[in-house]
Amino acid sequence: MSVYLGLLWIAIVVVVAVLANQIAPYQHTALDLPNRLASPFHPKHLLGTDELGRDVLSRLIFSVRISVLVALGATIISASFGTAMGFATAHFRGRIEQFILMLADFQAAMPFLILSLSVLAFFGNALPLFIGLMGLYGWERYARIARGLAISASAQGYAGAVRQLGASPSRVYLRHILPNISSTLIVSMTLTFPEIILMESSLSFLGLGVQPPMTSLGNMVGYGREYMTRAPWIMFAPAALIVTTTLSISLLGDWLRDRLDKGLQ
Repeated sequence: MSVYLGLLWIAIVVVVAVLANQIAPYQHTALDLPNRLASPFHPKHLLGTDELGRDVLSRLIFSVRISVLVALGATIISASFGTAMGFATAHFRGRIEQFILMLADFQAAMPFLILSLSVLAFFGNALPLFIGLMGLYGWERYARIARGLAISASAQGYAGAVRQLGASPSRVYLRHILPNISSTLIVSMTLTFPEIILMESSLSFLGLGVQPPMTSLGNMVGYGREYMTRAPWIMFAPAALIVTTTLSISLLGDWLRDRLDKGLQ
């Protein structure tokens, strides 16, 4: 039952992200100065307003779009890059393999938040750069998973038979090995996706993530922390959305793992 509720919530989040312009009652930058810090269930503002009179519900809707865009783009980049590195280590043994594994160990040992703070402080935080940086999060997991599964698949008969027929390495890995390990990679993506949402929220909370006039869930939480006693709804609304969304995706990941992992059946 919880999985179906999670799927329903994820579907709602996706629809809201896609149709934000049509659903939001106001633009996220629209000001209503006479109704600053209006409480929820105000006649004009269902979830109240913030310190500048901006509608919290509208900002929440547009924040979902940016946060989902960042998390989805970063997850795809991380999975693609990590899988490519894993295939490279499985194919090129020796120094190349050791070098890539060394990079993976460095990535795992270095706190990603500190690395992100350093890069964003030095290069700035344009949205494409921010998504690319978030795409480096967790790539070492995909690399290790893809490496182990690729080595195991290469030792099996079907990969060797295709190789003996003259297929190129790229064809062997992309057309024959990748489809057979895709279920494990998909499960890993569902587990990484909520982590990237939380990482984006943390950086935006610190002021180094998504920058105005754009808005994200972490950005809203960061602004709302200064009004926790006077207007707690400014922070609690995006915080509740973050928790609900990450929990739903985690439940989906656990369900997919149970369904796709033959060892658990």
